[in-house]
Amino acid sequence: MISFLISLVALVVGYFVYGRIVERIFGPDDRPTPATTMADGVDYIVLPPWRIFMIQFLNIAGTGPIFGAIMGAKFGPSAYLWIVFGCIFAGAVHDYFSGMLSMRHGGANMPELVGEYLGERTRKLMLFFSVLLLMMVGVVFVYSPAEILARFGGTEVMWIVLIFVYYLLATMLPVDKIIARFYPVFAFALIFMAVALMVVMLIDMPKIPELWDGLGNWGAERLSGFKDQLFPCLFITIACGAISGFHGTQSPIMARCVSSERMGRPVFYGAMITEGIVALIWAAVSMYFFYNDPQPGYELLEGVTAGVSSSSPAIVTIVCQDWLGVVGGVLAVLGVVAAPITSGDTAFRSARLIIAAAVKLPQKSIKNRYLIALPIFAVALLLLWWSFSDSEGFQKLWSWFGWSNQTLATFTLWTAVVFLVRSRKPYMFVLVPALFMTTVCATFFFISPLAMGWPEPVAYSLGLLCLVVAIVWFCLWKRREKTEE
Repeated sequence: MISFLISLVALVVGYFVYGRIVERIFGPDDRPTPATTMADGVDYIVLPPWRIFMIQFLNIAGTGPIFGAIMGAKFGPSAYLWIVFGCIFAGAVHDYFSGMLSMRHGGANMPELVGEYLGERTRKLMLFFSVLLLMMVGVVFVYSPAEILARFGGTEVMWIVLIFVYYLLATMLPVDKIIARFYPVFAFALIFMAVALMVVMLIDMPKIPELWDGLGNWGAERLSGFKDQLFPCLFITIACGAISGFHGTQSPIMARCVSSERMGRPVFYGAMITEGIVALIWAAVSMYFFYNDPQPGYELLEGVTAGVSSSSPAIVTIVCQDWLGVVGGVLAVLGVVAAPITSGDTAFRSARLIIAAAVKLPQKSIKNRYLIALPIFAVALLLLWWSFSDSEGFQKLWSWFGWSNQTLATFTLWTAVVFLVRSRKPYMFVLVPALFMTTVCATFFFISPLAMGWPEPVAYSLGLLCLVVAIVWFCLWKRREKTEE
């Protein structure tokens, strides 16, 4: 538990210290924001700061900081380090720049920002990745809450249908009708769940792995059937709790509702730190489930039959009900259910706005919103049908979702690097995570059985080569920029 507490303090300190450094480098000012200059009553609406923070937190939370942390905890205490360092130095920086750059460019979506700083070809690639990722988010984030809700009554198919009906309503209606009214309540439920579990852990003080117990691949050493490599799989598995490209698609939604640039640090950087804390808590809970000494949690908790093979939704339900009782368990599960559902609907909303911007179709008219939204939902339903028809469909979809997610984050980081260079501001603090994520995504593509599936020596060598190429490309580009100036 000592490693958990140190990591928790580090995240809080990171917000107040490193977050302020990032803010000073960017330089927010008092210029009018898109929420006031482009108000349309649908997507551009001024909202109170506290409400914006809660919506932003719930938008980016989803199942990532929970299920990702549960699966990532199998790697052992190294998950703590990735959550802390990834969140402070990469994820929160990523979210801050995606939100602030959107504000500086009239509430622009990430594909538009990528096109502005990385070129038209990259914009088209980003557009494809963004829409594909957002549809996958809608699919994978409907499956897990449906599985949890079915444990309390009804069938998975029934809950999927109901969730999709809600998705359509939330995607089409103005942002202040559903999202601004109900999301703060769901965000509170998610935060309550995390805090309640942390309190139980602090009272019981279970003996879970510490950082000094070893940073190797605990899953490969101690769990049967676990074959994922520590690098790069840990950095793909724990995405939303450390860094996530999905967040770059969500930040512009709230960038259109912020009345002052000075709200950027608490809204964008702060929401990511809060999500990191949620992921950290679930990583610690999962360490108890998999590695508690002398007996792992799956041997101590009631209702666990599958052990280490228990699905993430099953682990959430079992732990919440066992630790928090009936009332606390219901509230906790509500938070876990609400998080993916509310991220799913904003994913579809983002997809609608991104496509609308690409085809230049105004969204104030309900007819125009339907023209964009209905084809998106049709494709998403096809993806969902495929995931059910293939016995390994959902697992494959989740893996591709994770890789696409981190690839989008890499594009966003490089966009921020170019912005800082052209603005003649310090850029190394963004360049380093951009290079790291480039290496992670490239290596995963080469080593994953779902992609190239090449042997480890080949995959790692090619990943290192991609790092070298990225460094050389950046140096040549920067020299050309200086020459043109």
